[in-house]
Amino acid sequence: MKKNGVDNPAFEPPSPEQRRAAPGPGGGRGSPAAPGPSPSEEAEQEEACGWGRCAPRPLQLCNNAEGYLVFYSLLSVFQGIIVNGLINVSISTIEKRYELNSSLTGLISASYDIAFCVLCLFISFYGERGHKPRWLALASFLIGLGSLVFSLPHFASGVYKYGEKVDDTCPVTNGQFYNTTCTRGSESSLPNYLYVFILGQLILGAGGTPLYTLGTAFIDDSVPKHKAAVYIGIGYSMSLLGPAIGYVLGGQLLKIYVDFNHHVRTDITPDDPRWVGAWWVAFVACSFGTWLLVAPFSYFPRRLPGTERIKAEKVSEAHRGGKGHKDIGNNITNFPKTLWSLLKNPVLMCLVIAASVEALVATGFATFLPKFIENQFGFSSSYSATLGGVVLIPGAALGQIISGTLVSKLKMDCKNVIKFIAMTCSIALALNSVFLFAKCGNEPFAGVSETYNGTGILNNLTAPCNENCHCLRSVYLPVCGADQVQYFSPCYAGCSSVHDAKVYTNCSCIVNPKTTVNNFTNGAITGKCPSKCTVLPAFLFFFFLTVVFTFMAVTPTTVAILRCVPDMHRSFAMGVHLLFLRIVGTIPGPILFGVAIDNSCTLWSEDKCGQKGACWVYNNHLMAYTLMGISATCKVISIAFTVASFFLYKPPPVQTSSQKTIEIETSVQL
Repeated sequence: MKKNGVDNPAFEPPSPEQRRAAPGPGGGRGSPAAPGPSPSEEAEQEEACGWGRCAPRPLQLCNNAEGYLVFYSLLSVFQGIIVNGLINVSISTIEKRYELNSSLTGLISASYDIAFCVLCLFISFYGERGHKPRWLALASFLIGLGSLVFSLPHFASGVYKYGEKVDDTCPVTNGQFYNTTCTRGSESSLPNYLYVFILGQLILGAGGTPLYTLGTAFIDDSVPKHKAAVYIGIGYSMSLLGPAIGYVLGGQLLKIYVDFNHHVRTDITPDDPRWVGAWWVAFVACSFGTWLLVAPFSYFPRRLPGTERIKAEKVSEAHRGGKGHKDIGNNITNFPKTLWSLLKNPVLMCLVIAASVEALVATGFATFLPKFIENQFGFSSSYSATLGGVVLIPGAALGQIISGTLVSKLKMDCKNVIKFIAMTCSIALALNSVFLFAKCGNEPFAGVSETYNGTGILNNLTAPCNENCHCLRSVYLPVCGADQVQYFSPCYAGCSSVHDAKVYTNCSCIVNPKTTVNNFTNGAITGKCPSKCTVLPAFLFFFFLTVVFTFMAVTPTTVAILRCVPDMHRSFAMGVHLLFLRIVGTIPGPILFGVAIDNSCTLWSEDKCGQKGACWVYNNHLMAYTLMGISATCKVISIAFTVASFFLYKPPPVQTSSQKTIEIETSVQL
């Protein structure tokens, strides 16, 4: 037939038998047809790409699952760039610029998950029967708006003013000492911008909710069952590309001064601790980039061409054939009943809990793997973050693509998918033993792991050689002395002069040099002493394999969750899944790992008022064993719930071919 004068072979006109069988105005068989579009014309309009009757032929090129996947992946990339990339890279800069402590910036990070948890059940419940692509158009708008709001403090807070640099050498030679009086700074209005950052994160959380609930369910609606795993795996892996781009882009922009747009002259460099980079630029750019996706998602139809036949050909694999689940609509009064029917599904809840516990480990390592590498192997923060990103992001993406391809190619049913999840988690548990040989001992540290050449006591940075320097523990600038011992700062090493930007000389605490520093026997060079640990390559290799097998369970878990519930509840099941994923996994994960790492601390910083600050030195052995214990425990719990779901799962009765043929013909006629 033709639509607006254009041939459209994707839709067939109703057969004469169908027209004769269609009820008329009186509802009787063979009654005269009512005026208006025929059912096939309504279906054609509903499945055309565009707005109503405005459906240009060029838009139909994207009116398929592949076209939708392209835009879904682009939105996943932008969401990952902003939420999991730029914000993580910029958080320490925001702390410095707006005078926020880590607990407050932690609240900023948690605001995204808070919004997600509040909204995911409602959006997945009401969006199940709605226009899912237009929900994603709204998500694109909200993600762009949240990114723009997050950047607003830069435009409202004025020009950044940095203070004077604190001298970090021993002042005994010139008789000037640090002011050790406890004084409180005057109240500043900068911390009030905390609420703007929280608002931006809440909007981002609202925008991210439809993406991973309704967006994933729409993919499963639109493709044959054996292809769904590949499409979902590609979409999820693209969401991991976003953080990689965000880290690289955000890191490069931090090398540009924050107020470059005001043409402000500055005499500090990115190496100066007072430096603040242009953290806001990428947020503005990504907001406009995300808004470009609003129109494409708005043009997609409620269902893609051929979706009804695909749905009719699918055999339900819902647990016990969906017994206990009823199609009770999306009225607000039915919300608790629908939620309760999902919570009573033992297979769904076992898979959800298993995935949530795995997410706890994944988010914990995503947050603290750079810190682990930095302390175990003695690298800088930036280099450790680079190594962590090289291992985590490609490993996670590769794992999801491999698992999606295997599930698709082998055409696994729900029970075999669950078995595959248990197998990959078991391999990841075995590889978790990498922490047993990855641990490295601590290098000699004066006042922490050894005394100052027999003087002073352990766990006390002050010794006779530096007691007149009045050094501050809040100024951490580690140096490696000519005696191959690390010192907290040039001041604590007793260094009274600077040869150049990186070499300190006349260090009274360095009395047994083993080498020279720029021909100075009692000198020290900026930075930690080089680590003697040589197992880094092996650790990175086996940890990469651990990440691959850990994330090989992600896509199959999503597929199993979508299959173990009736079609009418798939989006809502994804909402329940993602709610538990955040409550049990992504929110407490970094907190649990942070507490465990803090418990391995051996040296804390203190300000002039005696307030404990950041940890400077950790017990490497204790840190490695603690993280391995948490990871292994969580993986054992995850495997136990996955195995339980395998034995609890009861597939529906097998339909005969004649029954299935009748269902397909009925669905197509309707």
